[in-house]
Order: sequence, then structure tokens, then C-alpha cells
Amino acid sequence: MDDQLKTAQLAQPDALPDGLLDAKPSEIHDLLTRPTLVHLPGKQAAPLFISVMLHGNEPVGLLALQALLKKYQGQTLPRALSIFFGNTEAAVRCLRRLEHQPDFNRIWPGTDLPPSPETFMAEQIVNTMAYRKVFASIDIHSNTGLNPHYACINKLDDRFLQLASLFGRLVVYFIRPKGVQSAAFAKICPAVTLECGRPGQQNGVQHALDFIDTCLHLTEFSKHPVRHQDIDLYHTVAQVKIADAISFSFEQTHADLLLDKDLERMNFNEIPAGTFWGKVNNTQTLPLLALDETGQDVSTDFFSIQHDELLINRNTMPSMLTLDERVIRQDCLCYLMERVQQ
Repeated sequence: MDDQLKTAQLAQPDALPDGLLDAKPSEIHDLLTRPTLVHLPGKQAAPLFISVMLHGNEPVGLLALQALLKKYQGQTLPRALSIFFGNTEAAVRCLRRLEHQPDFNRIWPGTDLPPSPETFMAEQIVNTMAYRKVFASIDIHSNTGLNPHYACINKLDDRFLQLASLFGRLVVYFIRPKGVQSAAFAKICPAVTLECGRPGQQNGVQHALDFIDTCLHLTEFSKHPVRHQDIDLYHTVAQVKIADAISFSFEQTHADLLLDKDLERMNFNEIPAGTFWGKVNNTQTLPLLALDETGQDVSTDFFSIQHDELLINRNTMPSMLTLDERVIRQDCLCYLMERVQQ
């Protein structure tokens, strides 16, 4: 890779900087001024890898780690711990990402993005953790929309399901979007993404903290399959975006697409065909783009316009619907899922 693409040098200290355990999310960038992967020793040598703040407006992982490391201050951790602190620059402004940045959860090996300092950094991290014989990987996130806590996996493997079930009953399997952290780590160890509710909710911090602590004490993953009655497993079958040329709003009636203000209440609810999603103005062209897990356009399979109303065509279950218009434009409107019959 061209040397210009290697400018995002990765720091790999063996200790946390002073003050990090008490720093606010917006202050972490003052302590970690470049991409940082911290390696902490533990009684079991194979490290647990944790990534936090890949999105700067999602501090739940940082807060959970701060609480965990305070708990173990003055003690040896049960297992070695490697922590990647992600987009601390965006965290200064409490934004998912800055306008000039790629999404830090789309830069990992397997991404569709062109080579960049960030994709090189992500590749470095995966290679480093493979060399260290990583035990498992946890990527911790919040949702901007109204969603329950759930775990995501990228491989239907008993070890992955065992890991995810430690977080709760709700498990989502997906292979799109490309370039996510958990998919890259799934090639070298059991990997999971945690979705811990909205930012600022203490129960999300506590849930992530308890999960990490449990994982630190694991010695191996059970070889027994997870019983189908112990989890609710869903498969993401489409990612839904708003077409770039379409203006949208939850408030402005003149927008090309006026979305239903109650849309996020559909998250993790099975909704029937014919459900109203919004009002379409000035066009009969679908304002949404739905891509299946192979990247094929399946928009008309899921959506139609009838009498200027945007409707869902088939029974489905949405996730990650949000009312945050910036996040919708930077990422997507939602994902559509189907229940996996085990």
C-alpha cells in the first residue's frame, strides 16, 4: 500500500493514559490524539478484543469499560484485554462521524470503500489481534432510534451464537453492510456486536459492563448448540436507504418524503403488508432504496406507492429506524429482518 495511505499511525501502548478512567467521552481525544489500541495483561493470555466509540456519538462502550477497569484497579484482569478507541475526534462534537471522515464501522477488511489511512489502520488492528491469538471480539454500540438491546453476529456458528446469547435473547445475523468490525473479526475468532439502546441510558452501560465481565471469565466456548427456545434469531434481508436526490423530513410537509413520526416504534415488531411509512410528494418514483445482502436492488419487493402513500408490501420486521435525520443520511433509514426458523 502507498505510504501516503499509512499516515494514520496506530499507537499500541501497554497501559492506559492517566485520567482516562474519569474522562468524559468528549475529552478522550485530548488523551488519545491518534488511533490507539491499548493492550492490558491478564491471567489468561489470549486477549479479549473490544472496540468502543467507532461512532463518536455512542459512548456506551467507553463508559462500560471505564466502570469495568475501575472495578479491577489494583488487580490482574481475568483475561488479557485489548481495547481500540475509535472515532474520538467525532466524539468531541458528539457526532457519528465528521463530514470528511469515513464511517469507522465500514473501514474494516472486506469493505467496499477505497483504500485509505483508516482502512489500513483497521487491517493493522485485525492482523495484530490475529498474531496475539485473540479469544473473542466485542464491538459496542448504541442506537439513535427506539430499539431493544440485542446482539449481532456475522456467522451462523455455535460459538458465535453462544457468545451472543450471553447478552440476551435477541440475536440478529447479517452479512451486509460490508466493512463492519464484527465481520472482519469473525474470520479469526467468535465476534459479536452489541446494540445497547440509546446513548445516555445507564441500563445500556450496565448491560455492556456485565457482558464484558462475563466474557473475561470464560475459558472456552461451549461446543453445544444454543437451544432454539433460548434465543430469538433474525436474519437481516435488506438495508434501506433514502435515495440521495430525495429530500425527506419528519416535520417539513413540503419535503419529497414526509416520514411517519411514529416510525421508530415499529423496530423489532412484525409489521403487516400495507403498513403506512410516509407521504410522498411530487413523485411516483420510490424514494427508498432497499438492497439485499448481495447488494441487489429489492426496493419494489418491499415498498410501493399507493395514492401518494409509501407502504410496505410484505410482512417484515424493521430494526434501527431512527428519527435522527443526520444519522439517516450518513448511514441508512433501517434494516428489514425475517425470523430464522431453527
